[in-house]
Amino acid sequence: MTDYTEILIDLGYLVASILFIIGIKMLGRPQRARRGNMVSALGMLIAFVAALFECCLAFTWVIAGMLVGAFIGIIAARTVKMTSMPQMVAILNGFGGLASLLVGWENYHSLPESNLFITVAIVLAVLIGGVAFSGSLIAYGKLSGRLSGKPIFFYSQKIVNAAMIVAIIICGAVFSIHPAASFSYVLFMVIIGLALVLGVLGVIPIGGADMPVVIALLNSYSGLAASAAGFIILNNVLIVAGALVGASGLILTAIMCKAMNRSLANVLFGGLQAAVSQAGVDQVQGEPHPISPEDAFYILEAARSVVFVPGYGMAVAQAQHAVRELGDILENSGTEVRYAIHPVAGRMPGHMNVLLAEANVVYEQLAEMDDVNPTMSSVDVCVVIGANDVVNPAARELASSPIYGMPVINADKAKTVIVLKRSMAAGFAGVDNPLFVGENTRMLFGDAKTSLQQLIAEFKER
Repeated sequence: MTDYTEILIDLGYLVASILFIIGIKMLGRPQRARRGNMVSALGMLIAFVAALFECCLAFTWVIAGMLVGAFIGIIAARTVKMTSMPQMVAILNGFGGLASLLVGWENYHSLPESNLFITVAIVLAVLIGGVAFSGSLIAYGKLSGRLSGKPIFFYSQKIVNAAMIVAIIICGAVFSIHPAASFSYVLFMVIIGLALVLGVLGVIPIGGADMPVVIALLNSYSGLAASAAGFIILNNVLIVAGALVGASGLILTAIMCKAMNRSLANVLFGGLQAAVSQAGVDQVQGEPHPISPEDAFYILEAARSVVFVPGYGMAVAQAQHAVRELGDILENSGTEVRYAIHPVAGRMPGHMNVLLAEANVVYEQLAEMDDVNPTMSSVDVCVVIGANDVVNPAARELASSPIYGMPVINADKAKTVIVLKRSMAAGFAGVDNPLFVGENTRMLFGDAKTSLQQLIAEFKER
């Protein structure tokens, strides 16, 4: 390889790294998110081409793999529904972790006499990659409904997890010091096995209500594993890209925890779910006040300000387009319309933002929880669409509630609340919601999409 070629490769890596940073920055606002994805994809293409020239690989196999991957990606992009995006993100996180694990595994065989630095990087790649892979598979199962969304506990679970972590540390230390010993491969396989089991045991005690935090954390794990793989093969752009994903995932995890007013340790060790089973939370007293779509029409017709609060129920019913259509009708009649988004609504960070963006809801109409709460008492109608825990006033008022202290959208303070739900069932946190029996609350039972379409039909007929 000539000096000129090396300079071009390093320049390509530098440009790719800059494009990654710009792309992530653009993802911070929905208006620029698509362009941010394209910028990041361009950076990845440049990095990919530069890596090919650096490694001098057989292009035929690489291009064949790229075409197969592109075909799978196109099929997934066209067939996966927006409501299934959380489990799609989970499985992609898992594949990222698996790729890093395989890089570490391959380099164990190709670099048997590695120095201590490379050996430690190999251990970290297979460890973090293994946890990310198996943990993501469990998260995928929970999010897709193939596994129960309820937390799973067993006797001495924390002790077992702690023992596994200690065993991984001991095996990793011995392997790093003696990578060429006769027993090193046994230790290496033990590390991989324990990492895979730890990923499973780390996610099964986490319930559906905490999935946004888990998704963000597993995304961070996949990035950190990729960065470790970059140190193994001494690829600068992989180190940078992995570090960016790892850091951004950790920041997002912290934001999600803050939104629930809980620590990361509390989430990971199933603190909420344990509290649900142990705390003697008072049952909600009172009867719901059901209404018909026609009654809801009269309430909304007279409203001058309406706030929509979307939740996972909207995603399940695929009602985002109907929500936007109803919002447009109200706005055209002179009603002020806003959409209040709770940071942890749904099953992944930004889930509601993604669904509303798909329905072409104007970004300026989206309001964060801290912006809408101070004005909620002046709102004529708050329409809650499939949201449960994020609008539960018990988090604000009932000290014995497992979700007490979690910031929520103060939907109950609106003059009138219309809740669209299939039934009175509790949310994923398993906590009854006093909002549903409030004096100013009216329950519109049924499929959210069907109920909204009936409301839209009422407006069009008048």
